[in-house]
Amino acid sequence: MKLSVVIPAYNEIQTIREIVKLVSDVPVDKEILIVDDGSTDGTREILKEMDGKNGVRVFLQPVNQGKGAAVSLGFRYATGDVVVVQDADLEYDPKEYVKLLSPIEDGHADVVYGSRFLGGGPRRVLYFWHTVGNRFLTLASNMFTNLNLTDMETCYKMFRREVVQSMTIESPRFGIEPEITAKVARRGYRIYEVPISYYGRTYEEGKKIGWKDAFSALWTIVKHAFREAEDPENVGHVTLARMAKLEPYNRWLADRFRPALGRRILEIGAGFGNMSRHLAGAELLVVSDLDPVGIEYLKGVFREQKNVRVASYRFPLEPAARQELKALAPDTVVCLNVLEHIEQDDATLADLKEVLAPGGRLVLLVPAQKSLYGTLDEHLRHFRRYEKDELTGKLAAAGFAVEDCRFLNRPGAIGWWINGRLLKRRVLPRGQLAAFKLLMPLLKREEKNPPATGMSLLAISRKPA
Repeated sequence: MKLSVVIPAYNEIQTIREIVKLVSDVPVDKEILIVDDGSTDGTREILKEMDGKNGVRVFLQPVNQGKGAAVSLGFRYATGDVVVVQDADLEYDPKEYVKLLSPIEDGHADVVYGSRFLGGGPRRVLYFWHTVGNRFLTLASNMFTNLNLTDMETCYKMFRREVVQSMTIESPRFGIEPEITAKVARRGYRIYEVPISYYGRTYEEGKKIGWKDAFSALWTIVKHAFREAEDPENVGHVTLARMAKLEPYNRWLADRFRPALGRRILEIGAGFGNMSRHLAGAELLVVSDLDPVGIEYLKGVFREQKNVRVASYRFPLEPAARQELKALAPDTVVCLNVLEHIEQDDATLADLKEVLAPGGRLVLLVPAQKSLYGTLDEHLRHFRRYEKDELTGKLAAAGFAVEDCRFLNRPGAIGWWINGRLLKRRVLPRGQLAAFKLLMPLLKREEKNPPATGMSLLAISRKPA
């Protein structure tokens, strides 16, 4: 595996040459990305000399922005299979990389923390109250993330590259440690700890973290503990997180099309896997999404299931992707609340027909009734809502034989109109979604008596044999 070593540096003229040499001497395939965070002591001049030599790439922040901002920049440009953070001082020994890499190389871990408190090597004796603060922050983080880490604040955090490149780092300073911990815990990654040595330094020797940073870290822990999604401004993520809690509805919806499912299923736009869990009994399940955060969630959900593949396909398909999917010979394509996000829906339906095996079925769920289109649709980036005749016409034009097309969720249409057209909201309120569980008896009545109108349209179509 190739290792990307991200080194944030600020006024480290005394140590920068030595730490780069120590990292360079580690016998693994690697690149070194150094981000200077506005140093004023001559560090930048040294780094300019190193740039482009011996696998070193240097990035210069125009002003001091903090460790979090520097690490985030390094993550963005990493090209290795695995990424590790290395402080520019000499407190952490790069020789430990091999030990940190082992759980990832063996396929056991997605994230590895190097713990200074597991007794794996020499540890310099320093400040008592720093140790108390570290233990307290680790305890607080564990309480909210339900992890059992011994050293949340460690610098040595190693990740599969996809983990950090799908993550947005918000904390500009030392709040990066609890923020990353909260996010990897939320996604359900396999986290391992390995013991490391620690050669701490005093404030006289250049230590920078202080009590203000401890309070900032505590606030970061609490802030992320009460979030529904990593990015509360991402309406799609918030909606998926809230819908994940409506398991009775998700199960009811899956039961509406379960008889149409075959043994080799391709799910387009799987999101966080809310519906994928109900499809996982297939011989083969390919779950696809474009969102890198969604891809990482799906990897976490299905890592132990050998019949499930996680992939990313953009529709309309490129020729190579089309051939790849045809080779998988899916007998069912499941596309739930996705087609409305694609501008070229006609071309997408044609692609779906082409990749399906002869006689295979398309299970399609789309938002219904143009009159319901409002701010909720706009913030979810819907291009359209569909009328029944319009949808069946598009399916027929793509070459599908429509077996069934019906409205679903009549109660939901009322709430969608009120929130999206009348109240102009950007996302459905959490309380309303929770109360929606009380409407399940009304939905069950739709099983025998399909409504004449509703929030969604469910279409089952077949590709001619």
